Amino acid sequence: MNKERLFLLILASAMFTHIMDFMIMMPLGPQLMRLFDITPQQFSFLVSSYSFTAGASGFLAAFLIDRFDRKSSLVFIYTGFLLGTIACALAPNYQILLLSRCLAGAFGGVLGALILSIVSDAIPLERRAAGIGIVMASFSAASVFGVPFGLYLASLFSWQAPFFFLAGISLAILFMIRFLVPAFKSHLAEGQKPAGIKEVIKNVFGRKNPLLGLLFTSVLMFGHFTIIPFIAPYMVGNVGFTEQELTYIYLVGGALTIFSSPWVGRMADKNGRLKVFTIFGFLVLIPIIIITHMPPIPLWEALVVSGLFFVLANGRMVPSTTMVTSVIRPENRGSFMSARSSIQQMSSGLATLIAGTMITERPSEVTEGAKALVGYENVGWIAVVFSLLALLLARTLRVAKGA
Repeated sequence: MNKERLFLLILASAMFTHIMDFMIMMPLGPQLMRLFDITPQQFSFLVSSYSFTAGASGFLAAFLIDRFDRKSSLVFIYTGFLLGTIACALAPNYQILLLSRCLAGAFGGVLGALILSIVSDAIPLERRAAGIGIVMASFSAASVFGVPFGLYLASLFSWQAPFFFLAGISLAILFMIRFLVPAFKSHLAEGQKPAGIKEVIKNVFGRKNPLLGLLFTSVLMFGHFTIIPFIAPYMVGNVGFTEQELTYIYLVGGALTIFSSPWVGRMADKNGRLKVFTIFGFLVLIPIIIITHMPPIPLWEALVVSGLFFVLANGRMVPSTTMVTSVIRPENRGSFMSARSSIQQMSSGLATLIAGTMITERPSEVTEGAKALVGYENVGWIAVVFSLLALLLARTLRVAKGA
């Protein structure tokens, strides 16, 4: 195994823990709502709290991150993420879990941005989509292994078990980062003072191209995270899944995207990132509409639709992420990616909260003891509108010099 691939696999492993930590809350929704006796709105706070604190910490990190070696920053941020995950595992009630999710999000949001900054610094633009595709396959690994195994642990032991599992493997990954990931200082120009707050504001928020990149990120998140957090409760209460059968959604979707994610990256490098994003951006509208309007149907039919959604949604994320990394110069990339993470997390959190206010409950007619969601179809149309806006905004992005 060459050094570049080993380096990418370690970063992908770190991203895997971050993604699983975030994703595991959504399929645990039916269990947490039952055990803690909370409403969909309260559950949406659990999901969005991670996003909002990640957004706040990402904004603060934007003014500091480019001052330090990328590896030192990664070790510090990943240690904080590990501690936040342990706090979730030890949470005894809804209130403490909510605070623990805030702590995990404060570090997790910056972690994702930092990993993408390191990949962008290490790999030239002509091969970058393939590298990002490998790292973003961690989303697939979290789906095909992390979430199903986490749900299995939750059903076997308790809802805290997935977080104990995450804490254990995160500790091992932290050691690999410490001893196997090289230092990255190319963004620190010799003899040049680190950018101050005014310079960061000017470079990231004072120029048209980076601002369009941030707006594009925000709109894309609204087209994604309005529906994502409530897929699991909808499948149980409206379609007829059991809580145990939810694992199949993530198993099938993750298995498909493990292969599709690197392939999409290679296609984006070969055929153009905008072209590939446009194709997947239009195609994903089909499963979005079907999922949010789905009646009770056989398990295999629901899995076909959800699997298609995973593949197409992931297919637009790989080229769009690569496009956004190229709108800023390398010396400002860490600040920009942290600001992007902030916008991304705040937007996804706000999207989740808005969706939560639009959804009400009624007793399920297909799953005994479950609650059916009312109003999810309206949330789906909102996701479609923002997805179409993202397709328009993608055409305004330009590659920065030296990106």
